[in-house]
Amino acid sequence: MPLSPFTGILGPKRAAHLLHRASFGPTKELIDSFATLTAAQAVTLLFQQPLPDPILPVDTKTGKEWFLSGVIENVNSGNLELQDNFKGWFIAQMLSQGIATNQSVAYATREKIVFFIHTVLTTIISKVDDSRAVYFQNQLFRLFAFDKNAGSTYNFKELAKKVSVDNAMLKVLDGYLNVKGGNPQENYARELHELYTIGRGLEGFTLSGTEPGDYVVYKEADIQAAARVLSGWDLDFSFEKDQLGNFVHVDPDTKLPRGKVKGSKTNASAHDNSVKTFSSRFANQTIQPDPLLLNGSNATEASALDEISKLIDQIYAQPETARNICRRIYRFYVYHSIDQTMDDSVIKDLADTFTANDFKLQPVLEELFQSQHFYDAAAGVNDDNFGGIIKSPLDLVVGTLRFFNVQLADYTTQPADFYEQTVGLIRGLGLMGMPFYDPFDVAGYDAYHQYPIYHRSWISTNYLAERYNFINELVMGSTMPNALQIDVVNFVKTKFSNAIASDARSLIIELAKYLLPVNENLTYTAGADTNSGLTAARMNYFLSAFLGIIDANPETAWTTRWNSNSDPETIAMQLKNLFNAMMQSPEYQLY
Repeated sequence: MPLSPFTGILGPKRAAHLLHRASFGPTKELIDSFATLTAAQAVTLLFQQPLPDPILPVDTKTGKEWFLSGVIENVNSGNLELQDNFKGWFIAQMLSQGIATNQSVAYATREKIVFFIHTVLTTIISKVDDSRAVYFQNQLFRLFAFDKNAGSTYNFKELAKKVSVDNAMLKVLDGYLNVKGGNPQENYARELHELYTIGRGLEGFTLSGTEPGDYVVYKEADIQAAARVLSGWDLDFSFEKDQLGNFVHVDPDTKLPRGKVKGSKTNASAHDNSVKTFSSRFANQTIQPDPLLLNGSNATEASALDEISKLIDQIYAQPETARNICRRIYRFYVYHSIDQTMDDSVIKDLADTFTANDFKLQPVLEELFQSQHFYDAAAGVNDDNFGGIIKSPLDLVVGTLRFFNVQLADYTTQPADFYEQTVGLIRGLGLMGMPFYDPFDVAGYDAYHQYPIYHRSWISTNYLAERYNFINELVMGSTMPNALQIDVVNFVKTKFSNAIASDARSLIIELAKYLLPVNENLTYTAGADTNSGLTAARMNYFLSAFLGIIDANPETAWTTRWNSNSDPETIAMQLKNLFNAMMQSPEYQLY
């Protein structure tokens, strides 16, 4: 049955919670606006359609886009530079830069889903080593991010079929090396089962198999049979075009380039054309070529694709597949901890919705984002999940820039400045422990899958220091050219009333409502903070960092200084100290 809905007005805390989790972070205005809505009204705005496709970036060396038109050696920028350009361009999409205000939050929600899919169907850009292949995969994910229309084939099951012959996936998991005869290359077949679809059961609660090579929901024999189904494909990194300029090897539904069969479309000569028999975990089913799709006795591109379709259908027919995907959704958007009781209630309910809606993501997310469970709003439930996730470096960086409406240079008219800024951001993400679009292995970033530490993998002494350094440079200023910076004085002047801005204690309480996930019943009085989201000691620390020791009567002096604007330099210094203290707090690292 569906999760119980939350029917009340969201209010600021729940609005901020929804916007941080569903998108890449809100502005103050968005929190204020969503605070007046019900969860159902808010979700309608998050999934607003239609949305524009991203504007393509340009290469600084040619002044033209290169994803569609192609790369010419010694004419375009180098391969590694174009890969960094892709990463920077994707960050601009997360920021919804250049998108109309009334579409911005839905656009950012879509891009968060695109990134979620990347964490499941992982790509390692350094192994793919081609910016165009990674872009086409990224765009493939984008096409499958939003869709709940009846009859549509844009669902996660169909995405699994299409990604199986995607150029980037064929490269990163050696699918292009998988040919008939001898021992098939099993890398993709193995990860298709273990990571991308059915999984290996609930982490920490997985039962042992009955024999070696038995993974409870599938067996080693199933990997071997699947590898033979997946054999015979090759890369098309030239992205071949016909005389009319159309891609030759293209998916008929998405119109995006994909891999090609070895041999020819009418003679897929490297595809294993035999009968593939699966284990008892799949009821000993067989997959074999459709005689109507063969060319005599030869496999064809059509028959090879049909076998892949049957393989994915077979995997998705197992109830555990829907549960495994919904666990990934839950850990990404809600919390990492799933015990057997949770798996048999919330996860099962989400999986039922996923299955009933032809394995589409959007209905599952809409149900989740409208549920009492998401907002910890059921009777007797504490706010355990508010501020329960450590922000990824990406959420920290993009969310901070979005909140303060920090604009990057326009990547279509100022590409050199834009790439200089985003290369700095990408480097910063790496220093914080997130090699963006380049995780260490095909399982992806540890925070989204590694039992039992999950999101705690984002924090180490070095990683935390780099997080604080990012905030410090953004707030206090950097000596680096073209550096990004927040104008904290203008932010306070334009976002808060004078009555709040001129009162030091009120300003801190009001900022906490937007910057920190736990922000109710705040007080500066020790002993009166038992129901407070933050301790009185923490609040007084913020106050001390803000006002310093420059005045005999600090709070009165701040009010006078602000109202008279008599000392702009000191005002700026004090506000910078305040924002730096609040945003370097442990609470700001959570959402």
